[in-house]
Amino acid sequence: MKIRAIIHPAEEGGYWAEVPALPGCITEGETMEEVMANLKDAIEGWLDVANSRHAIESTDRVVEIAISNQFLASNFVRL
Repeated sequence: MKIRAIIHPAEEGGYWAEVPALPGCITEGETMEEVMANLKDAIEGWLDVANSRHAIESTDRVVEIAISNQFLASNFVRL
């Protein structure tokens, strides 16, 4: 499963991230590493809740994280 997430720089410093396909799945972090770790946790939590409600089937989870255009790298996180 691939899920697109977008990481944005926060005005007050640090970063915030959203997952457009998972309503309400957002997180933040002071560093890129922290927001990536928090994003992984947020996505896993969202999927676990959805799975417990039988909204999705269990599958291997691969999350594609797209960095907003202010960053040049894309990162892939395996959950």
